[in-house]
Amino acid sequence: MTKWLPTLKTATPEEGYDLAVKMARVAVKMTQPDAAIRDRLRPEYAEDSTALIASSQVVATHFATVAAANDYWKDA
Repeated sequence: MTKWLPTLKTATPEEGYDLAVKMARVAVKMTQPDAAIRDRLRPEYAEDSTALIASSQVVATHFATVAAANDYWKDA
């Protein structure tokens, strides 16, 4: 099995944010591995503001973790 997350280190905050989004997406895929079910559910949450805000909160939490791992890019 290939490791999809070898490090939390990124060169820039933008790369860190992209990583946070990827972490959130991978978590959804790991939680619901059936792509057909994810595809069926997507229209339901795509128009649900509460679900969209919740997903933003997950990304924000992951971004805080990545930022801390990068010492908030103080040397960048």
